[in-house]
Amino acid sequence: MLLTADVGNTNIKLALFEGDRLRYKLRFSTNDKMTSDEFAVELYTFFQIYRIDHRQITGSIISSVVPKVTRPLLDAIEIVTGAHSLVIGPGLKSGMALQIDRPETLGGDIVCGCVGAFEKYGGPVIVIFMGTATVIAYVDENCVYHGGIIAPGVGISLDALTSRGALLPAVELRTPQKAICTNTADCIRSGIMNGTACMLDGMIDKFMREAGKTCKVVATGGLAPQMIPNCTHDILYDETVILDGLRSIYRRNQKDK
Repeated sequence: MLLTADVGNTNIKLALFEGDRLRYKLRFSTNDKMTSDEFAVELYTFFQIYRIDHRQITGSIISSVVPKVTRPLLDAIEIVTGAHSLVIGPGLKSGMALQIDRPETLGGDIVCGCVGAFEKYGGPVIVIFMGTATVIAYVDENCVYHGGIIAPGVGISLDALTSRGALLPAVELRTPQKAICTNTADCIRSGIMNGTACMLDGMIDKFMREAGKTCKVVATGGLAPQMIPNCTHDILYDETVILDGLRSIYRRNQKDK
């Protein structure tokens, strides 16, 4: 089996693939203070809960946007499984050309998500990542990455608004029944949820005009299922697209050996 790990600013997502089949998933909070031994305990517990024989792990690949977590997690995987992990970054073949100013600065999660989306749905494709930040990326029909945008994530926007506004309450993220609201809490919800949806729709329109092509649109991330129904564009939610991209990149680099 292949162990994949997507280390984000908020969560770490682990998955085990048996061939093309995703067998098990685990999500836990990112903590850059954890040691390799503490990560090893998390991994070992994961395997124990699902009764997974760690000796069946034959390979591992990691995408990380939190450098302080990368080395301890690598060490923990090797401690528990004995597998040496590949890390998404320069020198690793993704199968996707990067037509941007500084390719080495592109986050591994974006690389993997775009590779996964292209392989599953083809191109041209617009990929929306809704996590700590909201990222929208464009990949053409030849699997060339042309760039995108980075905006504050929904959670960051809400936190900034309610922490800076002395009279604004903290609210639960959900879409109100109307865009024009009659109380403060729903006004905040409408601004965040409907405002973000309008931004996504507007950026999709701009991307397609600049590309001169109609694109498939794929979204991933914890907040995507809540946001997609508010958008006017047809957007496909794919929870595992980054993990699928990790699997694909691992296979590509194994073939080259």
